[in-house]
Amino acid sequence: MTSANPSPLWQPDAERIARARITAFQSWAAAHHGAPAEGGYPALHRWSVDELETFWKAVTEWFDVRFSTPYTRVLGDRTMPGAEWFPGATLNYAEHALRATDARAEEPALLHVDETHEPRPVTWSELRRQVGSLSAELRALGVRPGDRVSGYLPNIPQAVVALLATAAVGGVWTSCAPDFGARSVLDRFQQVEPVVLFTVDGYRYGGKEHDRRDVVAELRRELPTLRAVVHIPLLGTEAPEGALEWSALTSADVTPTFEQVPFDHPLWVLYSSGTTGLPKALVQSQGGILVEHLKQLGLHCDLGPEDRFFWYTSTGWMMWNFLVSGLLTGTTVVLYDGSPGHPDTGAQWRVAERTGATLFGTSAAYVMACRKAGVHPGRDHDLSRVKCVGTTGSPLPPDGFRWLHDEVREDLWIASVSGGTDVCSCFAGAVPTLPVHIGELQAPGLGTDLQSWDPSGKPLVDEVGELVVTNPMPSMPIHFWNDPDGTRYHDSYFDTYPGVWRHGDWITLTSRGSVVIHGRSDSTLNRQGVRMGSADIYEAVERLPEIKESLVIGVEQPDGGYWMPLFVQLAPGATLDEALLTRIKRTIREQLSPRHVPDEVIEVPGVPHTLTGKRIEVPVKRLLQGTPLEKAVNPGSVDNLDLLRFYENLARERA
Repeated sequence: MTSANPSPLWQPDAERIARARITAFQSWAAAHHGAPAEGGYPALHRWSVDELETFWKAVTEWFDVRFSTPYTRVLGDRTMPGAEWFPGATLNYAEHALRATDARAEEPALLHVDETHEPRPVTWSELRRQVGSLSAELRALGVRPGDRVSGYLPNIPQAVVALLATAAVGGVWTSCAPDFGARSVLDRFQQVEPVVLFTVDGYRYGGKEHDRRDVVAELRRELPTLRAVVHIPLLGTEAPEGALEWSALTSADVTPTFEQVPFDHPLWVLYSSGTTGLPKALVQSQGGILVEHLKQLGLHCDLGPEDRFFWYTSTGWMMWNFLVSGLLTGTTVVLYDGSPGHPDTGAQWRVAERTGATLFGTSAAYVMACRKAGVHPGRDHDLSRVKCVGTTGSPLPPDGFRWLHDEVREDLWIASVSGGTDVCSCFAGAVPTLPVHIGELQAPGLGTDLQSWDPSGKPLVDEVGELVVTNPMPSMPIHFWNDPDGTRYHDSYFDTYPGVWRHGDWITLTSRGSVVIHGRSDSTLNRQGVRMGSADIYEAVERLPEIKESLVIGVEQPDGGYWMPLFVQLAPGATLDEALLTRIKRTIREQLSPRHVPDEVIEVPGVPHTLTGKRIEVPVKRLLQGTPLEKAVNPGSVDNLDLLRFYENLARERA
């Protein structure tokens, strides 16, 4: 819902607007490329969409993208899927990620933090040296452009070095976090057939050590294409037989050689959550990611050499790849490897303080957990360097905006952003020169023609519709792995509206240009013909102190009826008595509408999530419709399979 209050929660002052990199870019683009000099961000956005090729040409010039061979034009073919960006150009992503070394050799490129919260720097010169050494070793192992290199690694400097060394030789990087079980990893890596695997012996999380040597042994057995396995002794164990030692591969003093590859050469493979089948293997390009991330981090996030960029993530989530790209803007990147709430809920704020983070990114769920736990970050930590707090993973509820404003700092830029693994970027979110309204994302991103459409393809304003993007973005997948004729790719995004990307989210584009996300459209609630997003219900219900988490599902019944249960996980000590039931229903009726009131409220032991922490709605809906568990969900994609058995049993009892 758009907030009834038209006055913003925060707005940047004149000095901040003048200082923002996007302001300088607009002036420069006006002088050199005919962008509008007046009209601020809305005018710049309109131009970036209307003059798409000129805009992206301007981005490459502003950020001094080094093309080793020139492009023939910006956009060869603009039809989706299959748009062809910068044909003829060659470049290298890793070369751009290490460019700051010359000017800032002894300053930190990376700050690595574990659960001790003690930051350990890796300088630009040391990062470049390790990438040089490792890329030479990869070439010696026979890794050629296009070969896949995989990492079963936590968020540690070695993962960044391995990614950059892979990109330097033109290889294709892919990673999973070590909390993924063997089956989940194999569901991903077996599709792309890696030739090298970087692994740890285990990881530390929540104050405990987790040994992963058995999983690594299984991965080695089940990945017959591996030519080499590299052992990183995070827990101090010996390398298993036949594995190479990380230290031996990164000890030489070698200047990296960067393979110059075509603009659309694959950079990495990311995976969809895979809740209903094998995860989709999304291939994104070196050039497409380079220019999209320069735009997103350098203009929207306003990052530069004096910044420190911390986003809580794991290597199994696209936000890790996005975080590493902070290096493209010369920014110091903070890598936190540990539990988000160890030793207490406020842990991430302590990391932001200790590392001097200027942009701190986290999940909406973490913000709401801090609010529930009574954390006071502004009071208990020196967060004076934090200019912006970003959130993603799910929509940040209005209460989350208020809490950040009240508990961190009143002059805080709050950037709720929304995008997808599919583009490894944001469709809408941070703009340093625009006001922040409660419950809203500031605006669509530059070069992104974001619209809200009704079922017939008519654009909507101030009404809920499907999130669509009507023009190509450079970071859209070049293809899916093992999808030779492009059928899966087409069916995933272009089936509903031919030639237009449909993402699968419900959104409202407001008349003031901001964006509201209402949750996934494929698990949409549809009461008496009125479509509703689940996020609105979670936001209302989870304000109640007795509710730890909730899940709402709309189930079409065989008799034509519609059943909408609300599942609630209670906070410790709470009971679902008549009084709480009444309060839940009253809260929803008053804050949303009588149509949103569920048919039943059912207490559950927990809410199931994907491995990257998103609530699982569609598989639970399938279970409630009688689909057997093994057909409703890919077991390797879920954080707790036993929870899903609870929902399966519930469906059986009801039947």
